[in-house]
Amino acid sequence: MLDQLSDRLQRVMKFLRGEGKITEDNLDEVLRMLRMAFLEADVNYRVVKDFEAKIKEKALDEKVMLSLTPSQQVIKIVRDEITGILGQEEKKLNFSSSPPSIFMLVGLQGSGKTTTCGKLAKWVKNLQKNPLLVSFDLKRPAAQEQLKMISQMLNLPFYELSKEQMASPHEVLKDIVKHAKNKGYDPLVLDTAGRLHIDEELMEELRMLRDILNPTEVIYIGDSMTGQDAVKSAQLFEERIGLTSIILTKLDGDARGGAALSIVSVTGKPIKFVGVGEKFDKFEVFHPDRMASRILGMGDVISLIEKAEKETDLKEAEELAQRLRKQEFTLEDFQKQLTQLKKMGSLSQFLNLLPTGGVFKNVSKMNIDDRKILYFEAIINSMTVRERENPKIINGSRRARIGRGSGRPVSEVNQLLKQFFEMKKMMKKSHFQKLLSSLPVSH
Repeated sequence: MLDQLSDRLQRVMKFLRGEGKITEDNLDEVLRMLRMAFLEADVNYRVVKDFEAKIKEKALDEKVMLSLTPSQQVIKIVRDEITGILGQEEKKLNFSSSPPSIFMLVGLQGSGKTTTCGKLAKWVKNLQKNPLLVSFDLKRPAAQEQLKMISQMLNLPFYELSKEQMASPHEVLKDIVKHAKNKGYDPLVLDTAGRLHIDEELMEELRMLRDILNPTEVIYIGDSMTGQDAVKSAQLFEERIGLTSIILTKLDGDARGGAALSIVSVTGKPIKFVGVGEKFDKFEVFHPDRMASRILGMGDVISLIEKAEKETDLKEAEELAQRLRKQEFTLEDFQKQLTQLKKMGSLSQFLNLLPTGGVFKNVSKMNIDDRKILYFEAIINSMTVRERENPKIINGSRRARIGRGSGRPVSEVNQLLKQFFEMKKMMKKSHFQKLLSSLPVSH
C-alpha cells in the first residue's frame, strides 16, 4: 500500500535524522525531496505547493530551530501536515435519526462500486444493523444481477426491480423506502448507474435519485489505481450532484498514493473507508493519522492491536502465555498461532503495520509468502499427536512420511522443525522469560 511514496518519504526522514540542526539550506533539500516524492506519486500539484509552503513556514519557526531535537520536530511537522492532507481525523458514517438511512453510492464504471456496496452492507451488518441492498440503473436493468449475486453470497436482503418498475422511478423509489421502513431495514444501500466517463445523462439520473431519496450519504467510490483521474472525477461528481464522503478502492494495489493524498483537499470531502483487497472483509475505516504514520514508516500499531483483539481468542492466548512461561510450547501450540495469524489477514499486510525502524528494522522488510502458513499447517496436520507433543522423535523416516502425507517436500518439513527448535531456544533466554513474567494473568 503506497509503497513507492512510503519508500521515498522514509529516505527524507532518514536524511533529516542525519542532520544535527535545521538550516535553510538543508530544509530546502528536504522540501525538494518531498516535492519530488509527491509529484512522482501523482499528487495534485496545488496540494504539493500548499503542503511545501506550510512545512517551510512551520519548520523555520524559531522554537523549532532552537529546540534540542530540531530534526524530530520537522519530522513531526511533516507527519502532521500529511495527516491534514488526508483529512486530519476519522469521520464517521452518518446515520439518519429517522430510519432508514440511505447510502447512495456513485462513481464511474470499473471503480469497484457494486462490490463496495456489498462490503459496506457487511460492515454495517457487524454494527447490528439490518441493511437492504438495491441496484438502480435506468439504462442497464441487468446491472442489478451482480449485486443480487453479492447479496446472496453475503446472505443479505436484496430488493429486485422489474423492467416495469424501472419505467416509473419516482413511484418505485418511494415504494422501496416504504418497504424498508415496514420491514425494519436500515440502512438502504443503493448501487447506482456507472459509465466509463461522465455524461449529462448519467448526472441527470443521479440528480433524480438524489432529489427523490434525499440520501443520508452520497458516497463517491474512487479507484485509487487511477490516481488523478479519480480525483478529477470526484471533483465533477461533487460539483454536479454533491457528495458527503469518499470510499477509495484498491488501495492495496496502489503503489503511488496520489488519489489518497489529493482527493480530500480537492473535493473538501472526507475519505471514510478504504478497500484493501477483493474479499468482502477487506474493508477498513480510514484513519488519516494512522495512514500518515504508515506512509512515513512509523507503523500503525493501533490498527495492529485492534486486529489482534478482534480475532484472538483471549482464553487461548492466556493459556499459551502460561505454557510459554513453563517452556511447554509444542507444535500443537505453534499450529494454533498459525491459525490466529490467518484470521488476521495476510502476513504481508500484518508486517506493513509494523514500524520500519528499531527492533522491527529487518522484520518489516521480510519477503513473506503467505502460502507458507498453509504449507506449515498441512505438515503439522500430517504428524501424529505424539510427534506434535515431542518433535525430537521425528527422525528421517518420520520426516519422509510427514512429507508424503502433507504433499510437501522433506526440505519444508526440515525447515518447519528447524524454525520451531530455534523458537524454543529463544524462549529459554532470560530476557524472553522476563518479558513473559511481566504479562498480566487473570484469575
